Amino acid sequence: MDEVPGSVGTSASFSLRLGQTLFASASLLFMSLGVDFYSYTAFCYLVTIMSLVIPWSLTLALVDGYSVLVKCPVRQPGILLIIVFGDWVLSILTLAAACSTVSVVDLLLHFNGSYCPPKFCSRYQISAAMAFLSWFMSLASALFNLWLLPSL
Repeated sequence: MDEVPGSVGTSASFSLRLGQTLFASASLLFMSLGVDFYSYTAFCYLVTIMSLVIPWSLTLALVDGYSVLVKCPVRQPGILLIIVFGDWVLSILTLAAACSTVSVVDLLLHFNGSYCPPKFCSRYQISAAMAFLSWFMSLASALFNLWLLPSL
């Protein structure tokens, strides 16, 4: 069977997982630096989802790293199905959290008078941008693994 670059157990997947973890951690960090993030539900939602993405991506990065070192990729259909399902669910949740965060920040910036100090709003915008980058890598992982699923 041919290897699909980016599927579980490849070095490309390891890179994607590390990127997801890095961007999700950055998003969480920038959102948490603002002391007022808990005042808005969308910001709390982003913090919650990024807190789920970090351990998921880090765990799968460890699995990918081990698979690359041992040169034995994960090819059990049940495990791959769980990984694909988890990737898709977290990908959709990450996109929803990033979009809602951007919407709230835009509303706060353009409402009559700014309800958000520029220092905090720029942090929230950076956090949303990092969430979008994490989503992009999560979607790529999900698509690569979904591509591999029918060939098992």
